[in-house]
Amino acid sequence: MTMIDDAQEKRRFFRISDTINLLFRRIDSEEARRHSLASDRILESCSLTTAMSILNREAALLAPRLERRDPEMFEYLKIIDNKINVLTQSLSSNDSDFSDNDRCEVNLSAAGIAFTHEQAIPVGTMLELKMLLTSSLVVIVAIARVVQCKAPPDKDAGVYTVCAEYENLREEDRELLVKHVMKKQMQQLRDKNTQ
Repeated sequence: MTMIDDAQEKRRFFRISDTINLLFRRIDSEEARRHSLASDRILESCSLTTAMSILNREAALLAPRLERRDPEMFEYLKIIDNKINVLTQSLSSNDSDFSDNDRCEVNLSAAGIAFTHEQAIPVGTMLELKMLLTSSLVVIVAIARVVQCKAPPDKDAGVYTVCAEYENLREEDRELLVKHVMKKQMQQLRDKNTQ
């Protein structure tokens, strides 16, 4: 792909400002090469607590219909769900993936992400990103390369703007990002129209 094709590819994705939970760590090029694409197995993409929370929300959407259709089956499934929740709580007491401290303002698209960080991250650095898109209840794990690190305009501000492009993103995850961005855009337009 040429630089012109690459620029056109990036432009076809909308960008939004959003607040998400973001965890990242620096990885070397060898680890980036070995890193498998985010798995379909949810536990390889996020913590046990986060996975259970996401699955509980999905189940909650189906519960009212099931309760109306088959109340006895619904009661039985509630008992099984409670058993699973007890096991999850005992297993996840040390689980500390995402927390409220991980929430940050980002500029997000299906091609890359920009976020602020207290320290400069050199261009070319490979990052493993874990993103919890809270409004869509989706966790995405991706490998990204830092393409720009902007110094703060005010030296006292002390935060750098880090821009990274995804290097290793499944098409399914890219589609989830596109849907998330479109959903946020629609929400922002509705909010703007009601003001």
